[in-house]
Amino acid sequence: MAKKRKKKHIPQRTCVGCRTVEPKQAMTRIVRTQDGVQIDPSGKLAGRGAYLHNKRSCWQKGLQGALGRALKTNISAEEKQKLRDYMESLPEQPKA
Repeated sequence: MAKKRKKKHIPQRTCVGCRTVEPKQAMTRIVRTQDGVQIDPSGKLAGRGAYLHNKRSCWQKGLQGALGRALKTNISAEEKQKLRDYMESLPEQPKA
């Protein structure tokens, strides 16, 4: 009898910008902590999180309001500027 291997579970998340479901590793996590809203490169910070693809179009849509609703908070002007600065480092279109 051959042993059947279990398929490894890959966590799926929804991008708040474009609303598509992708593997968690393909996205950037933004988290609301007691210190405010910040980017979570490790994906392990405690707090309410939301995910965005690594492309500008998703970040632009997210910063228009979807990100604040997903995090259930108002994003301050200073925090928005930090997120915009990060967005500017992203490519216009994702690598194929």
